[in-house]
Amino acid sequence: MSGSGARDGGSPPWGPAEPVPDLADTQAMPGLGAMRRPPDARPGSVRPGDAGPDIPAGPVTGQDPAADPRSGQGGKRRRSFWRELPVLIVIALALALVIKSFVVQAFWIPSGSMENTLQVNDRVLINKLVYHLRPIHRGDIIVFDGTGSWNFGPPADSNIFSKAVSELEGIVGISHDSAIYIKRVIGLPGDHVKCCTAGLVTVNGVPLAESSYLYPGNRPSADKFSVIVPPGRLWVMGDHRGVSYDSRGHQGDPGGGTIPESGVLGRAFVIVWPPSRVGILDIPATFEQPQLNAATADAANAAAGGSAAALGSALANGTPIRPASSPLPLALGFAGAVPLTWLQRRLRRRSGAGKPR
Repeated sequence: MSGSGARDGGSPPWGPAEPVPDLADTQAMPGLGAMRRPPDARPGSVRPGDAGPDIPAGPVTGQDPAADPRSGQGGKRRRSFWRELPVLIVIALALALVIKSFVVQAFWIPSGSMENTLQVNDRVLINKLVYHLRPIHRGDIIVFDGTGSWNFGPPADSNIFSKAVSELEGIVGISHDSAIYIKRVIGLPGDHVKCCTAGLVTVNGVPLAESSYLYPGNRPSADKFSVIVPPGRLWVMGDHRGVSYDSRGHQGDPGGGTIPESGVLGRAFVIVWPPSRVGILDIPATFEQPQLNAATADAANAAAGGSAAALGSALANGTPIRPASSPLPLALGFAGAVPLTWLQRRLRRRSGAGKPR
């Protein structure tokens, strides 16, 4: 019997007791208590399959497997970013070019012909859409191309590549165009602009109160003139009348000093630099007089059969303005490029997911 064997000093029917593991060789598992660590396992890790059927195998660090550097996902994402970057840049440049050409553009003021409204080194933005929505108004400050009316140099290079380079340079404010000017509109097509009645410029016989924007101490004009503005053209003058080389100084040119409406690039509507000068460029109240429009028809009838008489000598300092660097078109371009790039990336992934593997 087994009992007699045990009493006789024989070996017991069970085997020797298992040795108690050292605490250093154990690890705690949630809900399971202490488990002995396999000899080849590192502290704090669990081999796949050792955790039991209810605990998934994998890293115990709590990290997302996609973010694990060993998974290779991080490297793929970095490579994907660098592949997408050229597309993003191209789209941003294309959008910036469209914005600069059709929406808004910055210009730098290099001369004092529009003081004190605009001062030397001011940066202004022009709205290129406004005249597609409404006609040009008296009192508007406009930027225009004087080629063919005030400038008669060689024609601009018509090479497509040269034009593209010039447009790209314009995005960051690098420009070599010396035929761009900024002035205030005084007379519209058909207006009779005259100086001086009681020392004031009159439009269709209505005197203009210009003290709010004329350079302090300047007279409306030091020279007399009387002009009927031809159809499709504008009479423009600077606010610093003593130094502005404007329509008065170009009366010997084709158009009698007027400029074509087709040459207008846009309306200057805001000063954006320097910060101390930031402000909106409004139309002075004197140009809102209803009599100005009421008298236009009479002025046009008076112009019939007559000539646009031009008196006065050329004035000084007619420095053209130049496009200025502005981050706005490029910033708007990138703002539009990011969602477009993200969308095309999503569409590409979706189309790739539907393909058989």
